[in-house]
Amino acid sequence: MKVLYCTSEASPFASTGGLAEVAGSLPQALRLRLIGCRVVMPLYEDIPQELKDGMKFVTSLSVPVAWRRQYCGVFETHVGGVIVYLIDNQYYFKRHGLYGHFDDAERFAFFSRAVLEMLPYIEFKPDIIHANDWQTALVPVYYSAFYANKDWFSGIKTVMTIHNIQYQGKYGEELLEDVLGFPKSVLPMLQFGKCVNFMKGAIECANRVTTVSPTYAEEILDPWYSHGLDSILRERKWKLSGILNGIDTAVYNPETDPDLYANYTADDLSGKAENKLQLQKRLNLAASKEVPLMGMVTRMVAHKGLDLVRDSLDNLLNSTDCQFVILGSGDWEYETFFRELQERFPGRVCACFGFVPELSHKIYAASDLFLMPSKSEPCGLSQMIALRYGSVPVVRKTGGLKDSVTDSGDGEGNGFTFQNYDSDDMLHAVGRALRGYQNREGWEVLVRRGMECDYSWGHSANTYIRMYRSLLKDS
Repeated sequence: MKVLYCTSEASPFASTGGLAEVAGSLPQALRLRLIGCRVVMPLYEDIPQELKDGMKFVTSLSVPVAWRRQYCGVFETHVGGVIVYLIDNQYYFKRHGLYGHFDDAERFAFFSRAVLEMLPYIEFKPDIIHANDWQTALVPVYYSAFYANKDWFSGIKTVMTIHNIQYQGKYGEELLEDVLGFPKSVLPMLQFGKCVNFMKGAIECANRVTTVSPTYAEEILDPWYSHGLDSILRERKWKLSGILNGIDTAVYNPETDPDLYANYTADDLSGKAENKLQLQKRLNLAASKEVPLMGMVTRMVAHKGLDLVRDSLDNLLNSTDCQFVILGSGDWEYETFFRELQERFPGRVCACFGFVPELSHKIYAASDLFLMPSKSEPCGLSQMIALRYGSVPVVRKTGGLKDSVTDSGDGEGNGFTFQNYDSDDMLHAVGRALRGYQNREGWEVLVRRGMECDYSWGHSANTYIRMYRSLLKDS
């Protein structure tokens, strides 16, 4: 079986979030299971030069972009044994930043068309083309409109994975012919409201649609989560499924992680205590093994539940003896709140801003509790990483958080959960966790139980393979 994995970002080349981690890890897990998976992504200006130096030029071709034709260079490199193709066009991709440009619709329309146009040139005909999020959502639409009936392309199946349904690729209908290059007959596939919607087109055209957790696949059928696409998804429910993401357990391994102050295992947690003390010193928190440290590594935006944190953290810090550290960046209102909180609670609160990978690893290792009160969370990787490092997660039961964290109130779970999107409910869950922390013997059992959970890519990859095989069997 041959799979082409289409993505707008992938580790270690370019990353803005979870998609890059998935695209960097899942293809390698598929390859280890004898699936011939290759990856294709844009050749961005921001890709580190040392990675560009390892690429080799394969071929060039001319790609139709509506009435224009644009140069496309194809470069190749290898990561973890996986072949990665990088699509070069300096007009579209020689600029800083992956997204947020005025012509993103045209940039990713070009990329999606180039993915299909390059296949005969590189002599690779996949059985399945797997697209991800709105940036590659036009791949199934272009395939259906222009390639499915061509001899060389016949028989290819398409899969679309929704990592976050909030971002759909919505643009004016005037782009249909002049920028996207579709005839008016294709408009019904893409039309949603008074715009063209890339993700809606992929839901219509792809043979299968997946999301990144089973619960999220159920949630996006509800208007509260779907950002308008629930009616389309309910009509296509027969092709929708959810597969929980995994994490790279080699990168996130407390036994070998070079970013930690001290390494440790579930059998010997002494190194975790040392990480806590050293991080407290680095962040000017009061050095204490006994005081519980609660951590967050997150984007500072509303859907991560930060309004619940803002409404309740003062109360928590005034009523309990605990410390709090957060790493991330985002909306000005939340960054300002955490700066002010740090000033009001010196030695107990530290707010760190930006994306600092080595510090994030240290926070996972040092924290006793890890807070994720998300309003919505398609999958979430942080709770799995926290478990891997023995930081007990406190999460709201939504999306992948519900699928990966179970409440320890029954003596068998791996964390603490709450249902309603409510600050009092969150505080109650945190309070239960802090009380549990006082039982040191029981707490160590809970920490070890979490560290022994298996959220590697193995299980997820096997589920994808079963889905791929069922799709090919149906053809």
